[in-house]
Amino acid sequence: MGANRFYSVMLLAILTLLGYLSYEIISPFVVPIAWAIVFSVVFYPVYAFIARYIKVKSIASSVTVILLLIGIIAPVTYILFLLIDELQKFGDYTNNGGMDFVRDMFLKIKTSPHLERLRSFIGEGNMPDADEVMDNIRKIGLFLAENLSVRVTNIISAAINFLFMIFTIFFLFKDGPGFLAKVEDFLPFSEEQKTRLATQMKDMIVSTVYGGVAVSIIQGCLGGVAFYVIGVNSPVLWGIAMSVMSFVPLIGTLSIWGPASIYLIIQGDYMHGVGLILFGTFVISMVDNILKPLIIGSRTRMPTIIIFFSVLGGIKAFGIIGLIMGPLIMAVFISVFEIFRHIEDEPFVNR
Repeated sequence: MGANRFYSVMLLAILTLLGYLSYEIISPFVVPIAWAIVFSVVFYPVYAFIARYIKVKSIASSVTVILLLIGIIAPVTYILFLLIDELQKFGDYTNNGGMDFVRDMFLKIKTSPHLERLRSFIGEGNMPDADEVMDNIRKIGLFLAENLSVRVTNIISAAINFLFMIFTIFFLFKDGPGFLAKVEDFLPFSEEQKTRLATQMKDMIVSTVYGGVAVSIIQGCLGGVAFYVIGVNSPVLWGIAMSVMSFVPLIGTLSIWGPASIYLIIQGDYMHGVGLILFGTFVISMVDNILKPLIIGSRTRMPTIIIFFSVLGGIKAFGIIGLIMGPLIMAVFISVFEIFRHIEDEPFVNR
């Protein structure tokens, strides 16, 4: 008995050491691998469709990767470069005194008679100073200007990671089903539980990624195009902000295009202001009401508030990839949790 326990402890120690060393080996490539997993999961149905007609897995995988490069990855990469450029311009703009109008607007607000009535509730000491607000804006601008500058080393690193991602996507399409089958053999579940887990994960991924994230991206694209047409500065930045805010219950994308419409109307640009209201109401907002029911159908759906926090938390934990990785991880977690909810009602493994 003692020998068996010693053997188990040693085996666990060796496994832990090898696991740590394996992580150290893989860690430099975590980002491109994570992107590859996201693209593989989201676009595996495309590969499955192509594989019906092209029986050679390598060729089917190559065709799918080429379609991804042409239709998805290239436009997304271009948009990311535009976003970085707009953020950097914003940083330079704030550092060169371009935001002084904020000081004037802030001072007008502070001297407003309506605000004077609220001072007794807010307290004079709790009111931020105009110089303090401007200093914080300049700090944000300085941070953006310093951290988003395009360097040769950044371009080379991004190109290498991109090649690793494409290489990984190819093999995930080609060998992914076989690898998942091997992983499935190690899961301590019965066959019925494995089937249910696979079904729940599929439904969660479809409802979360295709239904939630895809709709938010479409709304962000529509909003960015609308802002570009009416001449609003940094349309890519506002479009991405609209994508994130689309997860917020009740207000959603209205929180972005609504104030922009009001600002245009106040400035006297009634045509663009009213046009943005109509476009936001009958096009951007209607995307959510039309596409989500078509995509999700009767599938299990995560609550909107959970999707919202999983997106924000995912972005904070993983960067921009967290926009999809956050909901994806949450969907898998909920699916596994559903298995454990019924663990007392059925056998844990087949005996």
